[in-house]
Amino acid sequence: MALFEIETESHIMVGWASSSEQAEHIALQHYPEEKIVRITRRPRDLWVISKRLLGLTGKVEPCDVARDCLTRASGDKLHAIRLYMLETGVDLHEAQRAIETNMSIGW
Repeated sequence: MALFEIETESHIMVGWASSSEQAEHIALQHYPEEKIVRITRRPRDLWVISKRLLGLTGKVEPCDVARDCLTRASGDKLHAIRLYMLETGVDLHEAQRAIETNMSIGW
C-alpha cells in the first residue's frame, strides 16, 4: 500500500491505497459530489505539515469546539469555519485559525 494525496475542488485527503484507482474510489466514496483535481502518490510513508509555515508557534492544544465543528461539517473546512463562527461569535480570521490549527494537529 502507498500513501496517496487526493485533491478535490474543496478538500485534500491523504490516505493509504493500493493503486491510484483505489485512491480515487476512496475520495468518491467520501465526497461523491466533488470533482477530483489531482491524485499523487506520495514518495514517503508520512505526511508532514509545518506548524511554523502555518504560523503556529509553541505548544498548541486541541480545541473541542473546533473539532466538533469539523466533525459536524464532515471535514469541510469552509463549513466548519462558518459553524465555529456561529458557535463562538469570533470573526472570520479567528475562526479560520482555530479550524486550520485543529486540522494541522491531527483532527
